[in-house]
Amino acid sequence: MSDPRIRILKIKTGVVKRLAKEKVTYEKEAEKQRERIEKLKQQDKDGYDIKKQEEVLQESLMMVPDCQRRLVKAFEELKKILETEQDLKEVGDYIEAERVLKEAEAELPKDGEIMQMC
Repeated sequence: MSDPRIRILKIKTGVVKRLAKEKVTYEKEAEKQRERIEKLKQQDKDGYDIKKQEEVLQESLMMVPDCQRRLVKAFEELKKILETEQDLKEVGDYIEAERVLKEAEAELPKDGEIMQMC
């Protein structure tokens, strides 16, 4: 019979992994959008087109803090599970969860960014 704690561990690990990837994707999208806007400005394109592209940029930028908040919450939940389920330390899913936490840590907001999120 499968341990329900492992199932929860797998789910929480997947959530952290997905949210970290989602945050990176929105940041890359925003950077590409900035470049697109800059090109439009250099080409003296219509002001309406530039304005619309700036709106798209703002939408992408609004998603980053939301992803960060959700990532922080999921990160803390998974970390807490790992702390309370030390007896699973030798299980592959536990090791994978530790690896995902370590990778996701780079996507967590820095101290100054935490205040901006609130």
